[in-house]
Amino acid sequence: MVIRAVVFDVGGVLEFTEPMDFDRRWEETLGLGDGAIGATMADVWAAGEIGTVTEAQVHAAMRDRLGLTVDQVEAVMADMWKQYLGKPNTDLIAYARALRPRFRTGILSNSFVGAREREQAAYGLTDLVDDCVYSHEVGLSKPDPALWELTCRRLDVAPQEVVFVDDLPLSVTAARAYGMGAVLFETTAQVIAELDALLDRQAE
Repeated sequence: MVIRAVVFDVGGVLEFTEPMDFDRRWEETLGLGDGAIGATMADVWAAGEIGTVTEAQVHAAMRDRLGLTVDQVEAVMADMWKQYLGKPNTDLIAYARALRPRFRTGILSNSFVGAREREQAAYGLTDLVDDCVYSHEVGLSKPDPALWELTCRRLDVAPQEVVFVDDLPLSVTAARAYGMGAVLFETTAQVIAELDALLDRQAE
């Protein structure tokens, strides 16, 4: 079947990100025990990924559970967002932009409440593609098959008409199991070469 849409993950694909270790640095700074932030906030981080808490509730939970001041919470979260956003993969962003209008394009990301606004402000991601599917907005996260179905429906394509780019093998395997094409991100050059091979093959 002819490919009609290309969908990209964000973190580790359209953005270069490092391991999220902001909590370890702040535990030392604030005199908290090793792993205290992660253990205390685990349910809140999970809820933020599927949008069942607001940013205000995240801040309140951090303040109340860890005994932090408002200023401390804001500093920790500012550091979190700095790591979350990483740096733009400018070459892949340019490649994705050039795919339109020949192909429909999308973003599919396991995200966190507040991500859309910050990624748009930093990198203009919502202007880059036809549709953005953020886990915190739809209440589903990869690799839930319902998220693949939703993405295909919103782009108005069949699974076999989509190729998805992600940096996690689990997500790539799950997308393929649903019937989508998928490319595992290792390097930008490798992804572009694989996509070119898939998309140019249609012109033969």
